Amino acid sequence: MAQIHKQFSNEQVKDLFKRYMEKQIERAYIQELLGIKKSQFFALLKEYRDNPGGFSINYRRISPKRIPKIVENNIIKELQIDKDAIKNKDIPLKYYNYSYIRDRLEKAYNQTVSLNTIITRAKLHDFYIPRKEHKKTHDREVLTNYIGELIQHDASYHLWAPASGQKWCLITSLDDHSRYIPYGKFEEHESSWAHIQALQSVVIKHGCSYSYYIDCHSIFRYVRGRDQVHQKLEKFTDEVDPQWKQVLIDCHIKPIYALSPQAKGKVERPYQWLQDRIIRSCIREDVKTIAHGQRVLNAELDRYNHKQVHSTTGEIPYLRFRNAKERGKSLFHQFTIPLPYLTYKDIFAFRTTRFVDQYCKVTIKNMAFRLKDVEPRQTINIRVYPLNDSLIELRFWLKGKLVDTQRVKKQELGLSSFQL
Repeated sequence: MAQIHKQFSNEQVKDLFKRYMEKQIERAYIQELLGIKKSQFFALLKEYRDNPGGFSINYRRISPKRIPKIVENNIIKELQIDKDAIKNKDIPLKYYNYSYIRDRLEKAYNQTVSLNTIITRAKLHDFYIPRKEHKKTHDREVLTNYIGELIQHDASYHLWAPASGQKWCLITSLDDHSRYIPYGKFEEHESSWAHIQALQSVVIKHGCSYSYYIDCHSIFRYVRGRDQVHQKLEKFTDEVDPQWKQVLIDCHIKPIYALSPQAKGKVERPYQWLQDRIIRSCIREDVKTIAHGQRVLNAELDRYNHKQVHSTTGEIPYLRFRNAKERGKSLFHQFTIPLPYLTYKDIFAFRTTRFVDQYCKVTIKNMAFRLKDVEPRQTINIRVYPLNDSLIELRFWLKGKLVDTQRVKKQELGLSSFQL
């Protein structure tokens, strides 16, 4: 920034602004003469208009030369915590996050410090790692025109809370147009049921989106050669629908697959910022349980959705989502239970079929179930809905009619997971 006070007097500058306001001289000439940019020109012009008589260009230092020692100690303390985490190969952190340090100082210590001050201290005390330059950056443009046009669905398995000693799976769903995240949850293990629950949550709350963007994990897509059990299996890719995809089809949602990690990155990696902050917060709060970790996640989701201006859209995600909905720029459609089914438990469920034996029974995992008013030698469609961690509801359908409902403990059924 040009130091005008060393080259011009107050009266010279005041005369130039006076002539500008009287339209005797154009702005470009004044900027070139004073050696200033457009933003500084209008800032000085505003000062002159507000107080022509008291206008002065004399240099005044607004902030003190040094920050208080206690503030500097807290900066070093927080940077050291990050440094220890970066050194730990089990923690997915590679760089310092100075913006997080700034927010942390304000929240935990009630101390306001500029980002430049933190970076200066970081470089001075060896808390600085230069970022690697990428030859080609990913395109982070918004690729959609409507909310609900594309939901990015992802799962990340990491050591989110080092004090817990366990890796958790973070499942998230993000609307591409608004960057709003309607779903985020920690799971101890990734499973088809966890992803079905995520889909159910978004659909029940917002409706059915036009499409979901996912990778080619076996939960989302059967790939011949990778997922087949026997070499002679004649099924080809997309001829066998995994459980999650069957639910998607019932909701009339189109799946779009990223065929490589690079392709998924081209849409955006919106979770990096969120994940980075979650890990740092879990470290500082000494998170040891998944319930505590979920509270940290909820707080970060609230900040991201309702307070943080997104770098791509320039808007707060939830406000952009809400405004688009109010303007009718939405491809979410109302969820209705397709006939002949009766409840959401028939849709957001696992599906399997069994043959009724001569004793009017069907067998699941070596456990027999007798069905009422069902003739032998018929094929029964079964919808399996886990009610909680220990209880499962089985809904038996025959020719478009619910013929029986039974509940059984997961342990009794002999299931180690919800995969049927």
